[in-house]
Amino acid sequence: MFSSIRNRLIVIGLLLAGSVWSLWPREVTVRQLGDDGRMQDVRQTRTPLKLGLDLQGGIHLALELDESRGAVANPSDALDRALTVIRQRIDEFGVAEPLVQKAGEERIIVELPGERDPARAKSIIQRSAFLEFRITDMQGQFREAIPRIDRALQREGVVSAAERPARRAIEDLLETAVDSAAADSAAADSAGGPGPFSTLLFEGQLPGEYLVPEESFPRVDSLLRLPTVAREVPRGLELIWGADPSSQGGRSFRPLYAVDRRAIITGEQLADAEASLDQLGGGAIVRFQLTRAGGRIFGRETARHIGDNMAIILDGRVQSQPPVIRSQINRDGQIELGNADLREAQDLALVLRAGALPAPLQIVEERTVGASLGEDSIRKGMTAAIIGALAVVVLVAVYYRFAGLLAVAALGVYAVLTLGGLAGFGATLTLPGLAGFILSVGMAVDANVLIFERIREELKTSKTVRAAVDQGFQHAMPAIVDSNITTVLTALFLFQFGTGPVRGFAIILIVGIFASFVTAVFVTRTFFMIWLERRSQTQELAI
Repeated sequence: MFSSIRNRLIVIGLLLAGSVWSLWPREVTVRQLGDDGRMQDVRQTRTPLKLGLDLQGGIHLALELDESRGAVANPSDALDRALTVIRQRIDEFGVAEPLVQKAGEERIIVELPGERDPARAKSIIQRSAFLEFRITDMQGQFREAIPRIDRALQREGVVSAAERPARRAIEDLLETAVDSAAADSAAADSAGGPGPFSTLLFEGQLPGEYLVPEESFPRVDSLLRLPTVAREVPRGLELIWGADPSSQGGRSFRPLYAVDRRAIITGEQLADAEASLDQLGGGAIVRFQLTRAGGRIFGRETARHIGDNMAIILDGRVQSQPPVIRSQINRDGQIELGNADLREAQDLALVLRAGALPAPLQIVEERTVGASLGEDSIRKGMTAAIIGALAVVVLVAVYYRFAGLLAVAALGVYAVLTLGGLAGFGATLTLPGLAGFILSVGMAVDANVLIFERIREELKTSKTVRAAVDQGFQHAMPAIVDSNITTVLTALFLFQFGTGPVRGFAIILIVGIFASFVTAVFVTRTFFMIWLERRSQTQELAI
């Protein structure tokens, strides 16, 4: 079918039309967070040919599993699940054309082109977002264990970190009946003074709530990590710090909560979450909705604990004061974030919707590319591409004369096909990719050079122009195919084992080679056929 000029022109026309269509800017609908904290559909005009991190600026992150807090059970599976969660978070984050991929068996690469707030992006990516709902210590079991903790620490030689007068002054400041006198008496019986643990915390107004002066927070936290203290904490309870310090009487206190070790429900049963501002209090809140199964469990458990306080725990910290369960709660609820602004609430809702990370992640590599640097790269890259292309055009036209002009026309078709192919595959144009595009231009010219030299050799044997052209294309074909195949194989290896810019270079090189092959052996041949059709009696060819 390709022996007919008409059929060849139809094929070339279809290829050009498809390339132009894929390059045409179009409107797309994307899901983004609105000012009210709700997800909404937004219409945007998007250019199919995307610019990479090095051309428009942004951030590059390399993440690995953080095993500093303990070994991860199944690292490979944890990394795969973390990859899925990060992709979901980035999709809702609203970054245009992000790159999230696994590199090897231990690393995740995240590239966010155009992102101007690296701190926020890192926070969203790294946040564990593990949500739990637990009942506080309603029976006062931890309060009864405080004297035993004091005695255990005194046996090990831990001395009191505060004097009784200082403690009494803070109690008066709090203006609350602190039920730690019994603890003081028990500690005093054995050590003749206040206990090393009971002097550092004060019972709060809620069941299971204790207040620690902010300056004593590091010491109490270190004491809680001691095996001696852990053994005395009642079985079935766990001590968890509050997310933010509170101010009372002009002093800052860090809340500590004794809560059930068993969660009544976790974020795995979360179906949706949206941020908003509380119409009554004005603070930021996150409204959540559970799955049907989660709603049944939550309804059953809250019905059993009416009148109890329920701690909402996110990433190992209690969010605000544990509210009292007034009635049965089914699928809907909310998380109050205190002094957090709407942006923080939106970010929290985003990570809750995407799900919790299976293991903590640490950033092992970070690069930030400014927009001005990206613009400079585009300008210099385009300058180099234009100068290189013009040099090739002039050289080919001067050296091969009329045949060179036909090759130049074919190169114009090549450029459109290559860019259209990249847009059709959704490829991202990076600086190395731009180098790959220029390299593929050289490959396209190289194929024409092989063909033209073979035509010259055939003309020297006194063959007609038509016969020389036919034989030139036929005999040059094996060399063109071999050179293109070897280059494509190399690019495939780069794509398989490379990351980021290296893969971008490989993709553009592969697409460019296929386009150059089509233009050299098909488009240029078609131009020769048209010329020979119009000059069927010609005996000369300027080549």
